[in-house]
Amino acid sequence: MTLQERDKKHLWHPLKQHQTHPESLAIVKAKGCLLTDENNNEYIDAISSWYTCMFGHCNEFITNRVYEQMQTLDQIMFSDFTHKPAVELSENLIKILPENQNRIFFNDNGSTAVEAGIKMALQYYFNLDEKRSTFIAFEDGFHGDTFGAMSVSGLSVYNGPFEDFLMEVKRISVPNGENHQKILIELEKIISENKVAGFIYEPLVQGAAGMKIHNSEGLNEILKFLKIKNILTIADEVMTGFGKTGRNFASDFIDTKPDIICLSKALTAGLVPMAITSCTEKIYEAFLSNEMAKGFFHCHTYSANPIACAAANAAIALLQTDEIQDNIKNISASHKEFQKRISKHSKVKTARFQGIIFALDLDTKMSRYGSLRDKLLKFFMDRGVFLRPLGNTIYIQPPYVISEKQLQKVYKTIEESLEIV
Repeated sequence: MTLQERDKKHLWHPLKQHQTHPESLAIVKAKGCLLTDENNNEYIDAISSWYTCMFGHCNEFITNRVYEQMQTLDQIMFSDFTHKPAVELSENLIKILPENQNRIFFNDNGSTAVEAGIKMALQYYFNLDEKRSTFIAFEDGFHGDTFGAMSVSGLSVYNGPFEDFLMEVKRISVPNGENHQKILIELEKIISENKVAGFIYEPLVQGAAGMKIHNSEGLNEILKFLKIKNILTIADEVMTGFGKTGRNFASDFIDTKPDIICLSKALTAGLVPMAITSCTEKIYEAFLSNEMAKGFFHCHTYSANPIACAAANAAIALLQTDEIQDNIKNISASHKEFQKRISKHSKVKTARFQGIIFALDLDTKMSRYGSLRDKLLKFFMDRGVFLRPLGNTIYIQPPYVISEKQLQKVYKTIEESLEIV
């Protein structure tokens, strides 16, 4: 019996309707940019396995560092202890994070990083004897699947059954370069009518919404306005962080820095799960008290797992090498050329890129998980390329180590797929 057949007996996969899509491809090996299935077919991982394996699969620099750590300290609870990999990771992160960040809090994944950020904002005001309960978020934003993260997310395709149980959130449009004055007027009204604790946003690129790219100047005006109004800002950099936008963080493109930043995915180069919520010293100080209850009582069993910290330290070291920085620039340059070419196609509505993130919208209406999307997914896989369309959006987020030949194959496969649309 194959792995694919054995899988169907007991496993329940995420984001999948098993009644209509019972099969899951069995991958037995991954190296660099290539995935290998149990029938020895190879696929270029053109989305870095959900934007995590940015340095390629089984990167030896990272796996060797993790192996060394495994021989010394594997797991220790972080509430009462500390250890070298966590201390070093805090130091390494603070060096590359926006300059106002100074405290590192560990989580398990992107959703829980957001969850901690939301709780930090709520308790910050609670500790200052203010009760604030409303959040502001962008339309079509996505921040995760736990309840707080779902609340601030705007994609009902994921959250529909739970909408009656979510927190109070007011949504605003993303800035497009022309509408930020209108957004500021809308924000003034929201703030005057609600006790707002925070604004959460995906800086520059909304991932699950279809890699929508918004205007950095307009976002900066929004953040400046909220700072004046004493409302905390939370940047969800789970998808955008660690070089994908062309800089270490998307927030580096924006003058006004967030109070809280959520990190995961490429943090550990896709090797092991871990997340971080960073914040300013001002926020941290609001939790210091002789009253125990004013501390931040939020904890994960695997917080600051030493093995995960070792992976993250190795990933940050790689990110800062000239080779990886040059690769990021080269991929972005290739995207620019592909955008010029593909934008002229009659079946392409728009095409855009930011750093190594590329996306195009097909000039057709289709559901996020409909038959045409399934047809495109099969087309890509049959040609040895793993791309996962988001409705009518086809996007690329390749590992930084992808070769030019592999990248050109991805482009060619996308161009060929337009014939079946």
